[in-house]
Amino acid sequence: MTVNQQPAGRGPGDRDRLAVALKQARQAAGLTGVEAARAAGFGQSKLSKIERMVLLPSAADVEALSRVYALPSGERDALARLAVGLREEQSAKVILARRVGELQRRVRQLEASAMTIRAFQPVMVLGLFQTDAYSRCVFGQPDSQRLDDDQIDEAVEERTGRQPIVSDESKDIRLIMTEGALRWQAGSAVLMAAQVDAIAHALVRGNVNLGIIPWTQPVLLFPRHGFQIYDQDAVMVGTETATATMTGAADIATYLELFTALEEIAAYGDDAREHLTRISAEYRRLAAA
Repeated sequence: MTVNQQPAGRGPGDRDRLAVALKQARQAAGLTGVEAARAAGFGQSKLSKIERMVLLPSAADVEALSRVYALPSGERDALARLAVGLREEQSAKVILARRVGELQRRVRQLEASAMTIRAFQPVMVLGLFQTDAYSRCVFGQPDSQRLDDDQIDEAVEERTGRQPIVSDESKDIRLIMTEGALRWQAGSAVLMAAQVDAIAHALVRGNVNLGIIPWTQPVLLFPRHGFQIYDQDAVMVGTETATATMTGAADIATYLELFTALEEIAAYGDDAREHLTRISAEYRRLAAA
């Protein structure tokens, strides 16, 4: 197995080179995917996704696999350069806000490949919990960049298609929303009461750990936007005009630290249910007024 010694490049060609080189190295070492993954310290599913180019490995992943395959130092260094270069490139990628269908498909791929999903949202309901009616309000907002009806239908369908992931008990799903996100009345009080009830219903799933940060909770944290973290491999951050996927180690560490701090001030379990029941009841009173 040989690796081109050119500087770490960019694009699908180099991603293919990395995946093929790792698979060939495993085969040359006479290891099955299960054996190689176990020796490297992660699951066979992750290794399969790396070899099929579904998941871009971190430099640490490549180093672990190189050690297992007993690769010479030159080949190890070449593979590491590929991984670092490709992840730096991916960190610069953005998807424009109007390409909502493409974005939802990208998120779905990340969620499928991750074993641990972390997400925080301060201003709206998290996508994994959005009802159809709520999603249509989000994607159909009447501004200068409004989507046409077909684009809205596509975006809602793709977002709804992501939601069965919360029933996958192999996933560790950790989600946090502020009470302010639930108080932002999308569409109507009736719509929001149904939306909050849907979130409460999702809490019965044992693999979903939902935290609510109530307005009564004093804070010294000021997150500027929502974000999602997929394992320790990628962070997705959205703005008004685009969504960026970041894979740099420093970026991921920053968001993991922030998420941990948010977990410390969020309410969980019965406390979260009480907040949801209170908010839903207030929306129902508002709707009846």
